[in-house]
Parts: sequence; C-alpha cells; structure tokens
Amino acid sequence: MLRPFQGFALIALVIAGGCATVPAIIGDPAVSVAARAQTAPVGTARQDAADDPAIWRNAANPAASLIVGTDKKGGLYVYDLTGAQKSFLAAPGLNNVDVVELGDGTVVVAASDRSDLANATIFLALLDGVSGKLTPAGKVAVGPGEGYGICIDKPNTGKVQGRSFTVFNAPKNGVIYRTIISGENGAFTGTTTTLANVATQPEGCIADPRTGTLYIGEEDAGLWAIDTATGAKRMIAAIDNKALVADLEGLAIAPEGVDGGYLIGSSQGDNAYMVWRLPDHAPVGRFRIAAGTFGAAEETDGIEVDNRGFGPNFPRGIFIAQDGINPPYAQNFKYARWDEILAALEAGR
Repeated sequence: MLRPFQGFALIALVIAGGCATVPAIIGDPAVSVAARAQTAPVGTARQDAADDPAIWRNAANPAASLIVGTDKKGGLYVYDLTGAQKSFLAAPGLNNVDVVELGDGTVVVAASDRSDLANATIFLALLDGVSGKLTPAGKVAVGPGEGYGICIDKPNTGKVQGRSFTVFNAPKNGVIYRTIISGENGAFTGTTTTLANVATQPEGCIADPRTGTLYIGEEDAGLWAIDTATGAKRMIAAIDNKALVADLEGLAIAPEGVDGGYLIGSSQGDNAYMVWRLPDHAPVGRFRIAAGTFGAAEETDGIEVDNRGFGPNFPRGIFIAQDGINPPYAQNFKYARWDEILAALEAGR
C-alpha cells in the first residue's frame, strides 16, 4: 500500500527517470534474479489494481498448475505457468487470495472481500483444474473491519483432509480472525473467533501448520509470529530500513522437513524481498526481481512460493510477485525460479 506522499514521490521519480523507480530509502544489499515469465496485465489500467497471487499445484501434471491473482478493482484472474490468462471472474473489491484443495479434490479459492468496508467477509469460488474456470461459491461473514489480508492454514501439499479448512483474516483494524469453513455440495458455512490483535494496519498473512504459527505483517511495524492455539504473539523482525523497508507486504513460506525451510516477506519500500530461515528466523538475505526479458518487479504487494517441482520451466519451485509498476501496461505478476533465488542468495553471502 502506498501512502499519498510516497506515491507522489515515486510518480515524480518515474517521470524523471523513465521507467524504474528509485526508492527514497534503500535497505541492505539485495542480490538480483530475473523473472522467467509474467502474466498478462490485469484489466484495470493506470490504477493500483493487481494485488495477490495464489498457486494451485496440479499433482498429476505439475506443468499444468494454475495461478490465481486478484485485481482489486475487477475480480479474480486465473493464469497458466506461461502467464497466459485462462479465465476471469468479475468480483470487484477482492484483495488477498489463497487456494486450498479439499479431501475430495474440490479446489476452493478464498479471497478477502472489501465490498463492505465496515465488515470483513470471505469470497469463495470453486476452481476447475482442467479449464481454469472459476464458479462463485458464496460468501462467509467474518467480523467488523475492512477485509484485507487472508491466508489458509494448510500443509505444503495444499490439500486438507475432509471438507473443512481454517482461514485467517487480517482486516485493516488489526483484529486477527480465525474462521473455520465447512462445505457440503458446494455450499459453505463458517464460524469465526478472534485469535489476536495488532496495533496498526496488517496485511501479509501466511500460516505454518507444522509449528502452529501464523505470520502476520504489520505494515509499518514489522513481522509477528502468532501461536495459532493461544494467540500469543512475538515480533520476529521489526521495520528497520535494513532488512525491511515499510511497507511490509506479502508473506510466503517454502517449507522443508518437519519445521525447516524459508519465510519470505515483501519489503515494498525498496522493491526487495527479505528471506529468513526456519525454524529460528535467522536472516538469510534479500533479493530483487531485476530488469530482464520480462522486466523488474516493483512496489510488490502479494507474493507466493511453492518449492515443489512445476515441470521443465520451474523444476525446483516457483516464486510469484505482484508487480506494481509495469509500464506501459497495467500491473501484473512476475514468475521466478525458486532454485535460482536460493542460488543467488547463497552466492551473495
């Protein structure tokens, strides 16, 4: 999210410099990687519209996996791994998005719904893994607050047992909600409780069921680890203009083993991404998606990562970032190889 003055300053720098922005604050050094693909631009031009991506991995044919992305002004897009658009579902007001596969193979898309600014709701749709089409599946009420961050508590496989799943919501008012959603025959109901609170506006949200931890990004404060059983929280990385330059935006996890892997956060203020090692949250380093065949990624809101194989183009994982500045086109999403990111981080140490 850009503040009005920050947005004005960045626009001025774009005009002065041509394409790329020059952030007012630069954090610690970041290694560079190039995008391997990008999506078609969202349909809303000349506005802050594209926001958050989610990945559905086709276990039978990983190269045929699908990406769901939000256009805050328009609705939900579905893309393939080349970035080509497969479908679009009109639903203005959606912000963050996540995807889960139920035990019977039903693929459910859940998005935070801002169409009612006073009350957060979860917009649900069903994803056809073959055609890429989305079918609306209703809404579930959450509670007071403008819907913003959202994530599903799910294992790395993306598949839960049965027909119930847990969604965490992080509205702008700082209340962190937990909603248990159950579905039968395409109809869904939900029960919501309050898990925790943060003092100012959050958005980034990712759950790690291996350790019972919910990570929440409080945009101007830092990164929280919240116990999903008790709601107890501790800040593990503050905004310091080194590792993280405000706003802290999207969060993603690349799990490995029982509790290892990596946690990634979007340091939107200087167009970078911070990586921590799990489970101890030790800093690993920072990276950027730099200018290349498909352009750089800047002003990134939502991110997503999956460290499993996705066919020949992404054999050891895929990282996806919203690109907030994509001239001369509307905003879109950039795809990078996760193994190339890890290699660049290792080489830069």
